[in-house]
Amino acid sequence: MRYEIQHYTLCDGWINTWTIEQDGDYEPEYFDTREDAEIALQDFLNDEHEAFQQGWIESKYGADEFRIVEIA
Repeated sequence: MRYEIQHYTLCDGWINTWTIEQDGDYEPEYFDTREDAEIALQDFLNDEHEAFQQGWIESKYGADEFRIVEIA
């Protein structure tokens, strides 16, 4: 099994918006374990908080806007 981080969007509901660059192409990012996905999400949220604190962005994402799901 693999895991993906999904973001809630108004138009599409819960979707995987996380991408990774492979040889100049972007494709959805998947994680081998739930723990890997949780670490990646927490790193992202920490970076968002830092950017907000520094005034680089006007608002930040909340943890409730994301979920981690197991995919086949």
